[in-house]
Amino acid sequence: MFSIFSSKKLLASRLGEFTDIHNHILPGIDDGAKTPEDSLQLLSHFKELGITNLICTPHTMSDFHPNTPETITDAKKRLQEFLAEKSHNEFQIRASSEYMMDSAFTDLLEAKIILPLKDQFVLVEMSYLQPPVNLREILFKIGNAGFIPVLAHPERYAFYHSKYSTYTELKSICKFQLNALSITGYYGPGIAKTALKLLEDGMFDFLGTDTHHMRHIENLKKAKYSGKHEQALDRIINNTTATFS
Repeated sequence: MFSIFSSKKLLASRLGEFTDIHNHILPGIDDGAKTPEDSLQLLSHFKELGITNLICTPHTMSDFHPNTPETITDAKKRLQEFLAEKSHNEFQIRASSEYMMDSAFTDLLEAKIILPLKDQFVLVEMSYLQPPVNLREILFKIGNAGFIPVLAHPERYAFYHSKYSTYTELKSICKFQLNALSITGYYGPGIAKTALKLLEDGMFDFLGTDTHHMRHIENLKKAKYSGKHEQALDRIINNTTATFS
């Protein structure tokens, strides 16, 4: 794995009682867990990290994962019933979604068919290939609808890496959520570099794992960070838990 750290500490040591606001562990409705058994496997490893409070955020995107509040809450109910059958009552499972800012999203927004993370916070994403041509308009529409947009993993949008000033502009109209594995080089050195720059500049508000499968969990368990970033990471970890517990 890519490494840019001289003095390293385990990220897992900072995650006890952390509230994960971005994961794909609800079974059978997107590219995350396929079955309740898969979900339980992931949750068991989350528990080892000290994480038992999760807001599940399956994708809502019109072309590939056309989820609705009904499909999401049904999947949550299915998982909760399975966990109860297996006597796993230690997990607090809530349901939201990671909304792709595609053409259908504005229709959902106008109809208020939205499952927020909590209160007014709504997790949104965009294509990794290019941003929506009307991105700023969409973000303003989210605000005008009474919600607060939380942009998922801005460090992963490579088209902004050479246009860092765009991050400053976007930060004025939305919150930023860092993927925990981004700082480790899991997604590549360019993303790690940008993630650390944004972290050092105090741009991130929240942290999420974006867990889809066991590879993410396995890498999360061994993820390390530089001691010089400890204060910045603690700030967003504490802010995430305080905001979403």
